[in-house]
Amino acid sequence: MLAFRSQSHARLRHPQCLHQCQRKFSKTAMVAASATSTSARLSIGIRAEQKNRWERRVPLMPEHVERLVKETGTKVYVQPSTKRVVPDEKYRQAGAIIAEDLSVADVIVGVKEVPIEQLIADKTYLFFSHTHKGQKYNMPLLQAVLDKRIRLIDYELMTDDTKRRVVQFSRFAGYAGMIDSMHGLGHRLLALGYGNPFLAIGMSYMYRTLADARLDVTRTGQVIMDDGLPRQMGPMSFVFTGDGHVARGAMHVFKCLPHEWVSPDELRDLYKTQSWSHHRVYACQVTASDYLVRKDGWKFNRDHYREHPEHYMSIFHEKIAPYTNVLVNGIFWDEKYPRLLTSEQATQLANEHRLRMLSIADVSCDINGSLEFMSHSSTIDSPFYMYDPATRTTHDNMEGAGIQIMSIDNLPTELPLEASEYFSNALFPYVNQLAMGNVDHPVLKRATIATADGKLAPARSNLQPILNEYGKGAKVTASQNVLLLGSGFVAAPLVDYLLRAPHRSVTIASNSAEEATRLANGRANAPVTGLNVADKEALAGLVAKHDVVVSFVPATLHPTVAEACINEGKNMVTASYISPAMQALNDRVKRANLTILNEVGLDPGIDHLTAMQLFDEVKEKGGKITSFVSWCGGLPAPEASNNPLGYKFSWSPKGVLLAGLNSAHFKRDGEIIQVPGSQLFESRTTASIAKGFALEGIPNRDSLKYVDLYNLGDISDLDTMFRGTLRYTGYCDLMATFRDIGLFNDVERTDLKSGVSWADLTNELLGIDAGSDVRTAIANVLASKGKSPSEAHLDTVVSALQWLEMLSPHTPLHPSSTILDAFCAHLQKRLVYAPTERDMVAMHHEFGIKWRDGSREKRTSTLFAYGEVGGYTAMAKTVGLPAAIGAEMLLDGQLRGKGVIAPMTKEIYEPMLRKLENENIRFVEQTFRL
Repeated sequence: MLAFRSQSHARLRHPQCLHQCQRKFSKTAMVAASATSTSARLSIGIRAEQKNRWERRVPLMPEHVERLVKETGTKVYVQPSTKRVVPDEKYRQAGAIIAEDLSVADVIVGVKEVPIEQLIADKTYLFFSHTHKGQKYNMPLLQAVLDKRIRLIDYELMTDDTKRRVVQFSRFAGYAGMIDSMHGLGHRLLALGYGNPFLAIGMSYMYRTLADARLDVTRTGQVIMDDGLPRQMGPMSFVFTGDGHVARGAMHVFKCLPHEWVSPDELRDLYKTQSWSHHRVYACQVTASDYLVRKDGWKFNRDHYREHPEHYMSIFHEKIAPYTNVLVNGIFWDEKYPRLLTSEQATQLANEHRLRMLSIADVSCDINGSLEFMSHSSTIDSPFYMYDPATRTTHDNMEGAGIQIMSIDNLPTELPLEASEYFSNALFPYVNQLAMGNVDHPVLKRATIATADGKLAPARSNLQPILNEYGKGAKVTASQNVLLLGSGFVAAPLVDYLLRAPHRSVTIASNSAEEATRLANGRANAPVTGLNVADKEALAGLVAKHDVVVSFVPATLHPTVAEACINEGKNMVTASYISPAMQALNDRVKRANLTILNEVGLDPGIDHLTAMQLFDEVKEKGGKITSFVSWCGGLPAPEASNNPLGYKFSWSPKGVLLAGLNSAHFKRDGEIIQVPGSQLFESRTTASIAKGFALEGIPNRDSLKYVDLYNLGDISDLDTMFRGTLRYTGYCDLMATFRDIGLFNDVERTDLKSGVSWADLTNELLGIDAGSDVRTAIANVLASKGKSPSEAHLDTVVSALQWLEMLSPHTPLHPSSTILDAFCAHLQKRLVYAPTERDMVAMHHEFGIKWRDGSREKRTSTLFAYGEVGGYTAMAKTVGLPAAIGAEMLLDGQLRGKGVIAPMTKEIYEPMLRKLENENIRFVEQTFRL
């Protein structure tokens, strides 16, 4: 029989997490310090956190700011933020100065890393820099700190005389990690076919306070006591590693469940006895002495282990892992220590069918650390991924084989208010020391990584060799390497998405050094190189060094890139249509056992995902698609549509204009229609997708080919098959006239290189001399093409040309090879977004459905996505993110399809749509009975 350690029938206890830090300085002492030398005190700045949208914590709470300001006379500047857990007004009431510019502050405090380009020279900074272990991906940040003569103090190194950390969020990482782990466990069990009480637990950020979260866990515990857990899963065991703040925080939440503790030595017997109950869970805390043994057979000794860790090895895989359902990992790990569980050991257990592990909450989040196979940190948006130890691959299929891993690296920000209060209590005394200029305080001195003279602190000299190798960002060590060809409008979201995983690098190869450098600036693991894709030898050399190639170069160059990928055995991603030249490579790509994933942008891309999802759903339910209409457009947000065309560029201008020359083929109301490129704008129709928008659209290329691609049967079975491009009303008429007067002419001309004004070229195209009536000339040109323009239309055209400054002799023509190129360059200059403006993407599907019983319905699926002022454009997000997700799926081995493919299958569209929803790109669906 098992010895009964303790059992806690779930009940809510008041959390003791926010124990008060003992005040190091009395109010009297602080006032005295202020009276002695108020003017000598250094000023403090508090940064607005920008690492990701979830980071809402603050290093100092308003009550501590108030003490600094009112008790000591310290000036405190707070950078404004609309997402910070504490509003700006609270700091203002505390006496702080709200200021965007923190260059006036002497000491700047934050939580997470500061982007390199935002570091201010000659300051003292306090934040978690993630550099003291020599983390390669952050060496460029440390080098920038030295170059800017910044004194860097890292919270992680702030310890007392006993080497215990004095400023940390670790306990809150444990709280949030345990809550998130239970949430994930519920979904993993459901994916395996078992309903369970854990499904009622949300992610940590869904709760207002820790007490609210513990109450939910307590209620779940009551259900476990009443109804039990799936008996087929055996005794549900939770194993906690470590005995520090992380483990204590996790166990503080766990104890809300009905539980029984067993020792590590009893864990194995738990699975052999029949005395266990499925109306409770079992817990086991494991420390180093429980799973480490000396190689020479001597007894474990903690002091000896710390001095000679190389003399020890882990037997966790034999003693603990086979009997663990949920592993909550909270141990500190360094390369000198043996791993808790290696990849080889996990594979061995899986092959021997001795691995019961369902889920891992790696709260410590040491990548490839104590758990060697923990390959990357996850995010609050995508908190879980799967690792299959049998094949040693990661994937996102919750229903697939393997272990669920939660490795969020910023867990405390899910409980931002309480975590900030706890942290601020601990940090305040040391900020006050800095305000007094006491940089030699023992705690602060121990935590100093870089000094004010641009050198590493003496205790951190061991970082110099790593800094020499990785500090300039020229060399990156990563287990997954992506080659990005191109550095234009839509590349930034792709790079940032892929680099969320520190085990990845993205090499930016471009023929524009300026664009590539701008894109790489401030991004770790993003080396830059020059490349002309036409240089096949240089291209092949680069392709060979990477795992996946993402081609954002012009579509005509994709086949050249594909040839290099075939020859070097690399997978490839593009956001462009599959051209005949690309399709011709299909057999070669299949023979090479490769995947070239195309059409993973916006349109084509996201449109396929949502369409195929509904098509497959209708077929599975026995229905039939009778019509399909799909609209898509990248536009200015309504408030930014303030020019005659109602349009601004968020991607290649030439691509936009050339799309207006494509012929179109579609079916509408039973009639098949062919529109030549010369008449495309004239085929415009009103697009009524939302009452608040005045939209029109033109057909987009060959819609009929998608009947086969979407597997919709025969075209005769469909009343309508139409794909179109959206614009604001009036765009098509203007563009048609610009085309008619010759602005789309792409014939090479040598006389457009210099010395030509737009007035000269416009007059030439209209066949008039300077000073002639432009309005009449335009009417004559249109009449010669069989058109009878209205007076209002002529007024609109002239007004547009004037607004575009194309009638002015003072507006120079951009040196160009063709009129089309000159027009593109001019529109790109004039139709530009102001810094405070944003763009918009609109996508709308209409499905006609006939069910087996003869009933009919219409379904709509609509997406409106908006750009962020100062951030990504909507176009960049909706093109860059699908391509990034496609690259990620290839890197992680999630795509089985080979050849030249588009995202038309369930294995692609389901995970891609799920990941896009995590990025707030989601559709609103409606159903109408007919």
